[in-house]
Amino acid sequence: MAEKQRTLKAPISFSGKGLHTGVQVTMTVNPAPTDHGIVFRRTDLEGAPEVPALCDYVVDTSRGTTIEKDGARVATIEHIMSALWTSGVDNALIDITAGETPIMDGSAKEYAKTILETGLIEQDSERSYYQVSEKMVYTIPEKGVAIILYPDDDFSVSLHVDYNSKVIGNQYATFNPEDDYASKIAPCRTFVFLHELEPLMKMNLIRGGDLDNAIVVVENPVSDEQLDHLKKIFNKQDIKITGGYLNNLELRFNNELARHKLLDLLGDFALLGKRIKGRVWATRPGHFANTEFMKQVKQTIRREGEKPRFHYDCRKPPIYDINDIRKMLPHRPPFLLVDRIFYMDDTTVAGIKNVTMNEPFFVGHFPDEPVMPGVLIVEAMAQCCGVLVLGGMKTGDESYSTYFMKIDGVKFKRKVVPGDTLHFEVQLLEPIRRGVAVVEGKAFVGDTLACEATMMAQIVKNKK
Repeated sequence: MAEKQRTLKAPISFSGKGLHTGVQVTMTVNPAPTDHGIVFRRTDLEGAPEVPALCDYVVDTSRGTTIEKDGARVATIEHIMSALWTSGVDNALIDITAGETPIMDGSAKEYAKTILETGLIEQDSERSYYQVSEKMVYTIPEKGVAIILYPDDDFSVSLHVDYNSKVIGNQYATFNPEDDYASKIAPCRTFVFLHELEPLMKMNLIRGGDLDNAIVVVENPVSDEQLDHLKKIFNKQDIKITGGYLNNLELRFNNELARHKLLDLLGDFALLGKRIKGRVWATRPGHFANTEFMKQVKQTIRREGEKPRFHYDCRKPPIYDINDIRKMLPHRPPFLLVDRIFYMDDTTVAGIKNVTMNEPFFVGHFPDEPVMPGVLIVEAMAQCCGVLVLGGMKTGDESYSTYFMKIDGVKFKRKVVPGDTLHFEVQLLEPIRRGVAVVEGKAFVGDTLACEATMMAQIVKNKK
């Protein structure tokens, strides 16, 4: 049975300072409708601009994941994304009063705890999954970074970190479908090496960082002079080093650092905007590798989406033949460009056109190199749209036509020549409102995408 999308039962709020900006911020996570996804809204900016939490909008990964759209930016989103996505939230609108999420205690513990206490509600639409069909690899060899995604029926992660550190050593962490994220992963805090502190501060980062929201790893002996300097930096007089950690007397897990890297990976993978069915093996992952890999996966999904969804079988009777189509559309030869409709439901239609040398446009386009004009391919997709929206509208002697209002994102990827069979698939992108239909159309030759476009059309009653 297919899983349904989920959102929060009620809004939840968090307040604190941003790790890098040090700015006090309030973040409220609101329930959102189906297919909304997770979106941040900058309520402190004019017009309250929204930034979708998707890898397409990642602009910086230096010490956290930052997204930006049209000049509106939200930084360090990985912890709240990890908690929402892994706790089962598909749709949320996150109001935020500054450009960075609150760091809390450096983990996702409070986020996950509050989500569980508030609870989720099941929504009407089904969840969207990407089913991994073949092994995918992302590597940065010079840094020892590797992320591999294998086909599997469930989502799981095995992660390994090794920073050549005598304090950290080799650490492993795993996440499986049956694991309790809130208790196993969410409490694990962010960390930094002591030798990284000065450069980060010179870069004007970690202005909100302190010993209450980060683990500081100390690799080498620290002199009294250095210790006094750290006391000034953190404005604390009781700073000491215990077991290789600065003022961290007890780790929450013996592999807390690996588990935090896993927490980050889960948050960055959520930026795909689609849940994954596959098994992940990651070595020394980081925000850059995580988000670049998600961009790679998204490109693969797009390429796989460029194949026909429906199979045409010429041996089966069509839904509508050419005579049925003539009754629905006002077009007539030589401008009737759809021969058959072989699939149709409430939102989608699929049809074909057999392109022969007898087409009148081949006389001049071009005499020695016959190519079907791209505008006619778009017109053919629009006629399929007409069949979809007009098929059930005629009553009595009234009839309707569809007229182009807008065409966006037109791309031609293959020539269409005599002998080709054009396979059209047209899908409504939103319900028809006030007689306006918005559709996505694709035209294929075999399994190859030849043309795609987004079209808007007005449905108008014909004059008698």
